[in-house]
Amino acid sequence: MYQSHWGIERSPFHSCLDPESFYPSPTHEEALARLHYLVDQSRRLGLLLGPSGSGKSLLLEVFARRCAAAGCAVAKVNLLGMEPEELLSELACRLGRDCTTTQSVSALWRILTDRLAELRYEQRPAVLLFDDAECAYRPTADTLVRIAQHHPLPDTRITMILAAEQVGARSLGHRLLDLAELRIDLEPWAQSETGEYLTMTLQRAGCRSAVFNEPAVTRLHELSRGVPRRIARLADLALAAGAGGELDGIDAEVIDSVHHELCVS
Repeated sequence: MYQSHWGIERSPFHSCLDPESFYPSPTHEEALARLHYLVDQSRRLGLLLGPSGSGKSLLLEVFARRCAAAGCAVAKVNLLGMEPEELLSELACRLGRDCTTTQSVSALWRILTDRLAELRYEQRPAVLLFDDAECAYRPTADTLVRIAQHHPLPDTRITMILAAEQVGARSLGHRLLDLAELRIDLEPWAQSETGEYLTMTLQRAGCRSAVFNEPAVTRLHELSRGVPRRIARLADLALAAGAGGELDGIDAEVIDSVHHELCVS
């Protein structure tokens, strides 16, 4: 492990969805503000779009926790490979109702809509967050449409957010896309943001000195194209390589070397 070499307490660039690792870049902060707008204004459906690795999943996790802290009923579901029965069961369970996928779609639908009605009477917003939406099966996408069109009354406070890759958004189908009231796009980071992210993340891990020099930051940003997951992956490999070579810091040559390893492996 490279922690002892760099004098840090833990691996700074781990890939789990830990809100503590969230870097509030301008594009992510703007996206959070727009997500909160959708909930505050009781908008029914919004799209969160970005390339693979742009931070959609982590952003949804941060948003989910903030909404829960504000008193909303929150259900966050990954749609990859999910059948309609699984979707309805998962939503109902996360909103506080016991059910199983062995129940019929009609029974699960009734359980879910009864719970949504309860939340409506409690005047409590229901926030439904769906990750990997472009991977949803067609019947599951049809179920999302049905939920989005449920109880179109002024006092109904259901907000659905679909997170998807920009290139796959069309697979959601025209009915879901037509229902969307706001599209939120995550943009790649600028070079300055890449540098700030590296510094902030290392400091959170206990590092007290600069590890990546300016040419290294520039090269890392160029190779990652400002995509957060790529930045983190290259930075993590660079730390491991630097520790293995007993280096005092990371330069552009190290970044090029680990990038080559990553591409050919």
